[in-house]
Amino acid sequence: MNVRRSAAVPAVIAVVVALAGSGSGSGPAFAASPSPSSSPSVSLPSGLYGSGDPTYDGVWRQSLALLAQDAVGVKPAASGVAWLAGQQCADGGFAAFRSDAGAACGAKTLVDTNSTGAAVQALAALGGQDAVVGKAVGWLKSVQNADGGWGYAAGGASDANSTSVVIGALAAAGEKPGEVRKGGKSPYDLLVKFALPCGGSGGGAFAYQPDKKGTLVANADATAAAVVGLLGKGFGGASAAGSATDGSLSCAKSTAPAQVARNGAAYLVQALAKDKHLTSALAGAEDQPDHGNTADAVVALAAVGEGERAADSLGWLEANSAQWAKESGPAAYAQLILAADAGSADPRDFGGQDLVSLLNSTGPAPASVPASPASSSSPSASASASASAEDDDSRFGVWWTVGVFLVAGIGIGFLLSGRRKRQQS
Repeated sequence: MNVRRSAAVPAVIAVVVALAGSGSGSGPAFAASPSPSSSPSVSLPSGLYGSGDPTYDGVWRQSLALLAQDAVGVKPAASGVAWLAGQQCADGGFAAFRSDAGAACGAKTLVDTNSTGAAVQALAALGGQDAVVGKAVGWLKSVQNADGGWGYAAGGASDANSTSVVIGALAAAGEKPGEVRKGGKSPYDLLVKFALPCGGSGGGAFAYQPDKKGTLVANADATAAAVVGLLGKGFGGASAAGSATDGSLSCAKSTAPAQVARNGAAYLVQALAKDKHLTSALAGAEDQPDHGNTADAVVALAAVGEGERAADSLGWLEANSAQWAKESGPAAYAQLILAADAGSADPRDFGGQDLVSLLNSTGPAPASVPASPASSSSPSASASASASAEDDDSRFGVWWTVGVFLVAGIGIGFLLSGRRKRQQS
């Protein structure tokens, strides 16, 4: 659903994962790698979506792009699907990007749960990739932590976002996430443990993971991810709204996944109430609207059956997300398409933009596209899509700067997953 998750973040935050030392006592260490430029440092494969450097987000953005296309009836290009499937390592895991997919993955190939989980969600939805999906699910199960969750890297501390990405992958592959256990614990157990109790500050929200002191701090992005995860759904909220409710939505003490998910939804409604959007905060800078996490919140509320409560936020995205998506690339277009789909909006006329055509223009031509008279007959839509393809990821360097300071500011030694991990109060 990540995630779940701003989708542009993996494209702007570069982290090198190295398992320090050997033996049972060693843990993962992380270090930021040199800043990439807006021009790719590697040759762009013909099947890849987006024109920015894919080193840190190739599999992630490809997966979201294909998943969003499938959600609106677009049949992706065979080359795009083949490129994604070809990124898999022999053990079943996926790295963020492999420039030479023909070379065997080695000890220095940094496979991770977010790339793997995203790829599984996309390939399972498209069908015809059972062998790839099966191997990937096997790898994910093999790196499950004893608390039932997953961290970004195998062996890393569990976090709400990564765990939710994997839940979506398991569900997409036909598994029952609640029955995938390690040490007697399921991924639902991990997410419930990360929920803040009702009645206190941030009650109902989820933490990304406990801080150094073991304190849970409300994080809106982690909350959106966990709500979808606890419902056993993926990035698009299973492309269907949850069951209608009686209209009540409040935080209630419970350990039942469905109720804990509703508690998280209640928190999101409160977080969205003031400005209609979520906000990202960076030390020393003014708070900024967080388009990606707002889109995730829309999906989460729809998944729990509270889509009407996200209507204002969906309207805010329609009015304010065009420039953000143009600068951020295919994963951002995909997030908006999934939010529009979950919120019963028209992704082909979203604030006057055809998100489907804009996404399609960032990669290989789809094998087929459903008839859409409005988009096919509109010169402005065609021109907008062409211009967006040229400008895709044009401000990559700006996002990179933000990402570096985010990593430096966290200081907890664990990688941010495929969404912003900014704490929301």
